[in-house]
Amino acid sequence: MLSKLQNAVIFKMTNVVCDSYNTSWVEFGICRLKAVSRNKVVFLNIDVTLHHPVTNLIVNGQIMKRANGYKPWLYKVSFDGCQFLKKKNNVVARIVWDLVQEFSSLNHSCPYVGLQRVRDFYLNVQKLRLPLPTGDYLLLIDWLFDKKPQAGTNVSFTFVEDL
Repeated sequence: MLSKLQNAVIFKMTNVVCDSYNTSWVEFGICRLKAVSRNKVVFLNIDVTLHHPVTNLIVNGQIMKRANGYKPWLYKVSFDGCQFLKKKNNVVARIVWDLVQEFSSLNHSCPYVGLQRVRDFYLNVQKLRLPLPTGDYLLLIDWLFDKKPQAGTNVSFTFVEDL
């Protein structure tokens, strides 16, 4: 039954946008999707350079669902990113972290400085523990350093569960 569920899921990232609100602190070198195969496998690649040590990190995340424009959907979280990497104490953030962790260079707690990467990320369906109905979604993440918005990453994706 589980293998039927895994084969039924279609997840395709359709767009990624990375914005630096303060280029003296944060610069994006790479922010793109890469098509890998004809069966619509798409990899996400992000390279970001942090010019100063980040010791106070707040992450604001929200999932929007498209329905006559993007509307707020079930999940909206704000958490201390440095504390999370030590204790993994936010359930929704933990779900996203478990999906991205093996593709990321963010494998230690604060401070962060220099080049940070997400390389060749794709959805591992076995790790997806988030109930999503079929639809188009937008994951919005704002990154605040010392309580000031420094960057934003937005990832659009389509999710189809044909059971």
